[in-house]
Amino acid sequence: MDNKKNKFNFILAQRAAKLREAINHHRYLYHVLDKEEISPAALDSLKHELAQLEADHPELITPDSPTQRVAGQPLPQFEKITHRVPQWSFNDAFTAAEMREFDARVRKTLAAARTVLPGRTVLAAPTYVAELKIDGFKIVLIYKQGVLQTAATRGDGRVGEDVTANVRTIESIPLRLTEAVEVVVEGEIWLGKNELARINERRRAAGEPVFANPRNAAAGTIRQLDPRIVAARRLNSFIYDLAAASFPLPPTQLEELARLRALGFKVNPHFHFCRDIEAVIAYWQTWQGKREREDYGIDGLAVKINEREFQTALGYTGKAPRFAIAFKFPAEETTTVVEKIIFQVGRTGIVTPVAKLRPVRLAGSRVARATLHNEDEIKRLDLRLGDTVIVRKAGDIIPEIIGVLKELRTGQEKKFRWPTYLAEADSRLERRPGEAAYRLVKKNSAAQQRRRLHHFTSKSAFNIDGLGRKMIDLLLEHKLLASYPDIFSLTYKDLIKLPRLADKSVKNLLVSINRARVVTLPRLLVALSVDGVGEETAELLAREFRALTKIQSADRAEFEAIAGIGPVVARSIYDWFHAPANQLMLKNLLTQIKIQPVEATPPANNKSKFVGKTFVFTGTLPTLTRVAAKRLVKNAGGRVAETISGKTDFLVAGRPPRLASSTPGEKLVKAEKFEVKIIDETEFLRLLKS
Repeated sequence: MDNKKNKFNFILAQRAAKLREAINHHRYLYHVLDKEEISPAALDSLKHELAQLEADHPELITPDSPTQRVAGQPLPQFEKITHRVPQWSFNDAFTAAEMREFDARVRKTLAAARTVLPGRTVLAAPTYVAELKIDGFKIVLIYKQGVLQTAATRGDGRVGEDVTANVRTIESIPLRLTEAVEVVVEGEIWLGKNELARINERRRAAGEPVFANPRNAAAGTIRQLDPRIVAARRLNSFIYDLAAASFPLPPTQLEELARLRALGFKVNPHFHFCRDIEAVIAYWQTWQGKREREDYGIDGLAVKINEREFQTALGYTGKAPRFAIAFKFPAEETTTVVEKIIFQVGRTGIVTPVAKLRPVRLAGSRVARATLHNEDEIKRLDLRLGDTVIVRKAGDIIPEIIGVLKELRTGQEKKFRWPTYLAEADSRLERRPGEAAYRLVKKNSAAQQRRRLHHFTSKSAFNIDGLGRKMIDLLLEHKLLASYPDIFSLTYKDLIKLPRLADKSVKNLLVSINRARVVTLPRLLVALSVDGVGEETAELLAREFRALTKIQSADRAEFEAIAGIGPVVARSIYDWFHAPANQLMLKNLLTQIKIQPVEATPPANNKSKFVGKTFVFTGTLPTLTRVAAKRLVKNAGGRVAETISGKTDFLVAGRPPRLASSTPGEKLVKAEKFEVKIIDETEFLRLLKS
């Protein structure tokens, strides 16, 4: 028993040591050199894990742990300034539960601090002010007799860098206040998203590397040795804290913000008074859906107790105030550990590797799996079982692994070997020349058919409410389902026998099935799981042929003649519709459903440069979602294809995943091969406006 305990303690200590090493490395890059190998959200995740580990096992805390001090060092290019007021960092909270724990700690500490506030009964529940946490660069300003004297970076919290000459170029920072007072104020320097786009366009034209995000651009700008460069980049500011003053400090945070504004500082207008912690949580939830509307980056809320006397009573820990906390938005990136790699059989027979992860919270939900795409992606990442990885999730996209933190390896990680046989499908695996994916050699396996049925009823296909994956699996288990037409033959008598299905549920399901009997041609084509036919190709086929009978009778040359459909997909479509088994299944299905007539395509603006042009998209665009960009193309009379071919006119390229290798993507390589014009989002939008 002692040996097991010692081994467990050794593993925990090893993990803590690796986390400290990684956090110190990335925080040095981020705060000192303004470089970013991983995102702030991923760094926050590592810090949060270390804090939790040390909280559960205090014996692991070391004097040099990142949790015990404020990180960052001044650069040698600037004069050093010792801060009159220590620059604290905030502790972080990521969930509503953690905020309620913070509130409980605050009330408990205040209840024990009555002697600190003589003559006043300490309230059990203080009020709060929630301010937007701006993703920028912290600045400390000192004014004497109302005139700006110095501006300093935060540095290590005790000593910063003198950047006064650069800050004087920022028009939102007053050189003289409205009153002749002495103050020390703190705030955030930031760069607008639109201004970043303008700067990057010029840097791209000059052959210079572009800035990854507004925060990096702001930090890089404020540390320029030439103030003229700073002036040309139009930095902005928000001031949020009156750290010291020659007059009595306001009694509340709300009054402090009003005083700062009266002195002439720019204060972010979106602060909110909250009577309790539940109001704070509600405000946090509101801003999750609104933050992209603003021109500046927002990564959460800065939550502060409103009453200054309570702030004084609570005081500080060694590194952070007890009266304030950063309430971070759900991260779209986080870190976790790969525990296992499993395989998912697709409806077309493609086998996709999936990483089973140590469960984490990501973008507001629990994540325990992430796609690994294919064998090449695993090799590119150099991924091993037991690795600590960065996982990304944007919107409703399936989580994916975008990087491996190799500095956290202990030597116990195991290399992954691709199997040649998959027991689940009772089939060998093959990788065809020129393809990245492995496929089942055995056609129409039970696993593949299960996935096809899952897809057939999904939102992009027949969209049958109540007939999700679990219900499909239940029907297969009870042998009530074998192929698509069987769905529309289900009866009340069949369904009422199934476990956990009551009368009302059965009737609702039958209503959904009947409602789905009328379907559009593109949805039907998507539902059939023809290899290579996704939503875009289905729309191309429907627009070109306008009837299923014409698609069934078309030859391969007719498919190839459609812009956006290459020879491989053309052959796949032809072969599917001419396979006897598919013809019989489709004949049975058409007795159960009705296809809506294809609407005539509205005439396009003939002056638009998009008319008749085919666009393909790759990567992540800075401001447009993929769906919105495709809609813009179609509305302007253009076509959207899923793959590059000789008929493609434009490839719109966004940024690849963070930490991706410098190797060009498959679409970029093909675009160069076919001499397709490659443009970015800026050029795409300019072309659209023209």
